[in-house]
Amino acid sequence: MKPSAFEYFTPSTVREAIELLRSHGDEAKILAGGQSLIPMMNFRVARPKVLIDINKIKELDYIREEKGELVIGGLTREKTLEVSSVVKKKCPILAEAISYIGHLPIRTRGTIGGSLVHADPSAEIPIIVCGLGGKMKVVGPSGERTLGADEFFMTYLTSALEAAEILVEVRIPTLPVNAGWSFMEFSRRHGDFGIVAVASILYLENKGVCRQASIALGGVAPTPLRAREAESLLAGRVITEELIKEAGVKAAQATDPESDYHASAEYRKDMARVFTQRSLKEAWNKAEGGK
Repeated sequence: MKPSAFEYFTPSTVREAIELLRSHGDEAKILAGGQSLIPMMNFRVARPKVLIDINKIKELDYIREEKGELVIGGLTREKTLEVSSVVKKKCPILAEAISYIGHLPIRTRGTIGGSLVHADPSAEIPIIVCGLGGKMKVVGPSGERTLGADEFFMTYLTSALEAAEILVEVRIPTLPVNAGWSFMEFSRRHGDFGIVAVASILYLENKGVCRQASIALGGVAPTPLRAREAESLLAGRVITEELIKEAGVKAAQATDPESDYHASAEYRKDMARVFTQRSLKEAWNKAEGGK
């Protein structure tokens, strides 16, 4: 199918894009990478009367390190992040997770901002931002505001972005050298959305004591999910295989999956347990200096 008719605008500044959004209201959609929006338009699931293409807003395309954070413009391509030497050095779990997104043409066009605003709970970038405690800066007619993942992701395919607001920047904490990390995804085929995905990070101190743990899951709730009880179970204790098994059980108990044609809710919950355990074990191994 072809999309329904629409007007097309190409603003060159954020302010111009916001004014177009304000003027056209609910009839307008932002086009960044278009990897989600264009298929929806072709199937006429989405029928915007106005398309605002922000690809000429070059001020939104950047990666830099700043005070222990990666600062990333909302229009930065996923492939750019995947191959970035700064990302690989300072936040390798982000580069690893992005490698699971679709295929090369998709990552070449898709943007970090587009993935976050689309708010698919199975998508890799929202899971990583959730797990690392990243923050989103959005700008609209009333000015700018900064939202954490727990505020930004509202429910399935719904973010806290208000009318005429644009996500302009993402800030993600970098990983210290003593942190072990792992991203694992279970899908039918590489490139498909994950049935279950887990991002685990362990911050170890001397003698293998876990100072802090982060476990973020995707595909098991209406938004990316932090397994807080499992994280608390690990914090302040020496990591062991038995403790990892317990944490996997806790993580699965925190999930609230739905059944669909990919998998039943029960299956997703059990895979959350299995992949949390596998992911934590890999993160533990990396933190201890293993391969």
